[in-house]
Amino acid sequence: MATTSSTSSTTSSTSSSSVTSTLLSALGGGSGINMASLAEQLSSAQYASRIDQLSTKYDKLTTQISAASTLKSMISSLATSLGTRVRTGDLAVTPTIANASVATVTKGTLSGSGTYSLEVTSVAKSQTLSSPVYAASTSTVGSGTLTLKFGTVSGSTFTEDTSHSAVDITVPAGATLSDVATAINASGAGVTAYVANGSNGAQLVLKGKDGAANGFVLEASENASDPGLSNLAWSPSGDLSRLTTTATDAVYKLDGVQRTSTSNTITDAAPGLTLKLTGTNTGSPTTIGFSDPTSAISTAMTDLVDALNSVASELKNDTDPNSGALNNDPGARSLQNTLTTLGSTVIMPNAAAGAPKTLSDLGLVIQRDGTFALDSNRLSATLANYPSESAAMFTNGLYGVYASFDKISRNLTSAVDPSSLTGTVNRLTAAQTKAASDKSDLAAQQETLRQQMVSRFASLDTRLSASKSTLSFLQAQISAWNSKSSSG
Repeated sequence: MATTSSTSSTTSSTSSSSVTSTLLSALGGGSGINMASLAEQLSSAQYASRIDQLSTKYDKLTTQISAASTLKSMISSLATSLGTRVRTGDLAVTPTIANASVATVTKGTLSGSGTYSLEVTSVAKSQTLSSPVYAASTSTVGSGTLTLKFGTVSGSTFTEDTSHSAVDITVPAGATLSDVATAINASGAGVTAYVANGSNGAQLVLKGKDGAANGFVLEASENASDPGLSNLAWSPSGDLSRLTTTATDAVYKLDGVQRTSTSNTITDAAPGLTLKLTGTNTGSPTTIGFSDPTSAISTAMTDLVDALNSVASELKNDTDPNSGALNNDPGARSLQNTLTTLGSTVIMPNAAAGAPKTLSDLGLVIQRDGTFALDSNRLSATLANYPSESAAMFTNGLYGVYASFDKISRNLTSAVDPSSLTGTVNRLTAAQTKAASDKSDLAAQQETLRQQMVSRFASLDTRLSASKSTLSFLQAQISAWNSKSSSG
């Protein structure tokens, strides 16, 4: 009997212990669960998939923006490089002069060719007039009215140009020499004035415009009560020592034909030629010629083909149907269409019949795979038959190679055209901003959920602690009962 009672007591104790362990396990007792970590894991699990999707989308958009921006940059750099080379390079026919001390020569509005002879006997000059000497620039000069009259000064005579209106300058009482200079400059007469402080004192200096007809005299009507202003008046019949320089026209011969100019800058003196006279070479004509840009154009076309192939290669990778970042993108498609028709596009609409007017005429060939090549034979033939017309395609005008690529660059990077590359970048950037905002919102929602779980788990943990205390008490009671049963 005792043996049976002992066995029964042991079984009861074991069952009770098992129930207690099960209850404690069910309540989390002794499980070692980190409630804060659990809240983190559960909140992350709920939002991880959507956040990962947005991260993947953001990264893809970054790649697409980079691809579109690279294409934009390549086209823009190509246009800029062409513009720089046209402006500062040797692609156009440009004039040259053997004696650079006589004149500088630049391109005119037309294309030039051949040679010219230039002989300069006189450069255009402006009249320079000085006043009598005053003690200082602050010396008063009297008051009244000064009048500038314009015309031709020759020896001791002045012939007024009545078509050139006279200009009155009011000089108030107390005005100084410096005040007079300021008043003349403000009058808009085309005469500049300043005070020169020399070793003998201060003098008012007046300078007119270049050209014989821009000579001038200075008349004075002074106030009788405040005399002195007439001291500044001048005419060639008076003190010629005050006339430092007489206004003259430029006189020159171009191809033996004598010409005059009121300015030293002579625009379109001959087809393709603008002159700026700087000196004289009387009796020793110098030669003006024009450069031959044939070799430079050939090099430029080779460089252009290489640059276009770089763009085409980048574009091909970006539009690959399987892996291209810009597959089916309208901006990329627009660029493809532009490149496809590049050779046949007329870039010189005003070209004469038979003259080159497309890039194909300059040897550009678009191959079946979308790459570019240079037909050297066709380019050579065009340069040989139309040298000046070919050179005209490499100028800074409304038409030509540079103008065409500048237009392509502006069209593809237009901010108002949604089908341009800039439109692509703007659209992708907006989508990327939205993805970043959505990801930020999800992260905020995840954090809110985590904090809610932490709060709930903290409350649960408090209740579990209380339950564990109760269980410990019950376990102790059960143990005591089992102990009494064993003793009985």
